[in-house]
Amino acid sequence: MEFAIFIALLIVLALIVMGLYNGLVGARNRAEEAWSQIDVQLKRRHDLIPNLVETAKGYMKHEREVFEQVARARQQAIQISGGADVQKRAQAENVLTGALRQLFAVAEAYPDLKANQNMLALQEELTSTENKISFARQHYNDSVLELNNRIQKMPTNLIASAFNFHERPFFELEEPSERQPVQVKF
Repeated sequence: MEFAIFIALLIVLALIVMGLYNGLVGARNRAEEAWSQIDVQLKRRHDLIPNLVETAKGYMKHEREVFEQVARARQQAIQISGGADVQKRAQAENVLTGALRQLFAVAEAYPDLKANQNMLALQEELTSTENKISFARQHYNDSVLELNNRIQKMPTNLIASAFNFHERPFFELEEPSERQPVQVKF
């Protein structure tokens, strides 16, 4: 009889451990999926930038330095996207956001550019993409919060430690002004 109770307790304990482990796996997978959504939107943003720059170049012939900054920032962001950690990726994207802000600020001085249909379409597409990036960042950070909470709380922290689960960093912006999407106004 005691042996049967011992076996029953072992089975219950094993089921509890499995449930906690599966919860951690689910949280980790949601965080990875959320990161992939950020990745998709950042790729979309990177793909839009050359079209934006080419459209603006025709009107802004004397702004070579601004175009070069945008191109460098885009290239750096693309290079870092290959497996970099969240902080490095966020930092590169922050630099790109700053370069785009500078491009849009300079473009204000070109009335013909502001009325160009291609530029207006790109403006709408980039604004939409920036909003999607913002939502994807929020989803990622929510998923990371859930995962990190599970890793830190008892008794799941024991399972997380035993099975080598690690906390993930949030996708944070360095400067408060960068918390807003790029404003595209022509």
